Amino acid sequence: MASTSEPELVFSTCAHCQRDIPSSNIDLHFVHCSRNLEKCIKCGEMVPRKLIEEHFNETHTPVPCTLCGASIEREAWTNHKSDSCPQRMVSCKYCELPLPAIDIFEHEDVCGNRTEYCATCQKYVRLCEFEGHQCIIPEPRINPNISSGSSRDRGTGGRAERGPPRRPRNNNGPPHKHIIFTIAITGFAVLIGSVLFLRG
Repeated sequence: MASTSEPELVFSTCAHCQRDIPSSNIDLHFVHCSRNLEKCIKCGEMVPRKLIEEHFNETHTPVPCTLCGASIEREAWTNHKSDSCPQRMVSCKYCELPLPAIDIFEHEDVCGNRTEYCATCQKYVRLCEFEGHQCIIPEPRINPNISSGSSRDRGTGGRAERGPPRRPRNNNGPPHKHIIFTIAITGFAVLIGSVLFLRG
């Protein structure tokens, strides 16, 4: 059975626009391309001849910047206005004050060294370090007076509840019994002495 595959296309490069065109159409394309299209000397884009001047004015004519006075090509105008112009207004990342971009770095260097009180760790932290600041919560301080007072309360609390200390008990008995005993001994001694005196 005979092969029915299509013949492979062969391409040729147009000498005017540098595009690859099927070789079967290259002559016709070249006539049309060279007659109607022109290559922009600025960007290399193929533009219809009747629109080449309009293309250049709209795309490549420099635009004066009203802020810095520089002449900026139109294709770079958007980037210049938002990111490159040194006089564009930029807000300080610490105080949000709008300043020209040319002055913002010097301002933030000073502004970022201001301190702000951290209520969590109770310390003053520089603004440039505040975002990555890791709070270390201090341990509660113990008042030595309160601590010693509590110790005394614990040591004497039980005694205070029981009342004043009692006097030690005298194991020898009450004092009046000692007096009676002394008188009895003395009287007995006097009696014996009187008896001995009469016998003598």
